[in-house]
Amino acid sequence: MLADLKDVKNILKDLFDSQPLAVLATQGEGKPYTNLVAFAFSKDLQSLFFATTQSTRKFANLSAEPMVSMLVDNRTNNPSDFRWAKAVTVTGKAEKIDKEKEVEITETYLGRHPHLKDFLDSPSCALIRIRVETYYLVTRFQEVMEIHVTS
Repeated sequence: MLADLKDVKNILKDLFDSQPLAVLATQGEGKPYTNLVAFAFSKDLQSLFFATTQSTRKFANLSAEPMVSMLVDNRTNNPSDFRWAKAVTVTGKAEKIDKEKEVEITETYLGRHPHLKDFLDSPSCALIRIRVETYYLVTRFQEVMEIHVTS
């Protein structure tokens, strides 16, 4: 069992550091929709960030319904995952941010994904912040912790 909140934060940071991609779940027209996204995270774990083109279904869904879910996991698709894989479901509210005004967020994102600089610099690209409300961390297949984030 996990000892305390500090341990949980360390597990989350290690998991996030090890995984460049996450699965983002949005909703549009009453239907769920998922995408792989390259993500970054704030040091305090209160925000996650990703970029998307504004002409995508993902962006349209976010504009209509900003509540989202994101899954980050370290599975290897082997039987050992049932014992050792970790997964976290993040829920929160997404918002488009101003890339020029939120320089620290832009730098955080590009520090993690420098290969996406041209994509992020495109006028059609939006940088999105998810203000985390809850983390649902699953370890050892059945150990579940619910962590509420206060802003």
